[in-house]
Amino acid sequence: MKRRAFLVGAAVLPLAACGADNIWASDEAVRASRYVSDEPPSITLLTVIGIPRGEGGHSALLINGSQRVVFDPAGTWNHPRIPERHDVLYGITPNFKNFYIDYHARSTYWVAEDRVPVSRAVADAAIRSAEQQGAVSKSFCAVGTGQVLRRVPGFEGAPTGFSPLTLRNWFVTLPGATSKRHQDGDPANNHNVLLRQKDGKITGYPRN
Repeated sequence: MKRRAFLVGAAVLPLAACGADNIWASDEAVRASRYVSDEPPSITLLTVIGIPRGEGGHSALLINGSQRVVFDPAGTWNHPRIPERHDVLYGITPNFKNFYIDYHARSTYWVAEDRVPVSRAVADAAIRSAEQQGAVSKSFCAVGTGQVLRRVPGFEGAPTGFSPLTLRNWFVTLPGATSKRHQDGDPANNHNVLLRQKDGKITGYPRN
């Protein structure tokens, strides 16, 4: 079962250290949390990259269609106000998007945010693909992310290997791809990040 890493004082697992889970939020919780962004529809690949060696630590998707969700395969970030169904996180407002990125950006990792504009229909196809993927086992985040993308029109060529960097190197070649870099000096255990998230805010954002 996935550890609820939001709890202050609990040990925070390494980025790839949690396995497949059976978390299934209620229909009511998912409906209540639904967030519709006024930003154009898009599919964003989030890649956590090690400092200083540049190794890939994690892959996830931020999908903005008829609602905005995060597909966080074998991820460890959780929040009491964010319902989850098998690695799909619902209700991703701008604040919770910042929470998610800030949790992963630390002194030992930075986060690449690579976005590709798509139609609303394609974005919704990506949400459906993420929902049908099921829970992903530990160390399979890039595999699961690639599998989700391969079922989406225009993304059929996504690699499905174990390397987040290989997946990112392919993704940034897609038409219209734009990139941002998020980095900060938070300690590796993210204790301060969790404290800020408990208070419901993160100061100093965005960090690009």
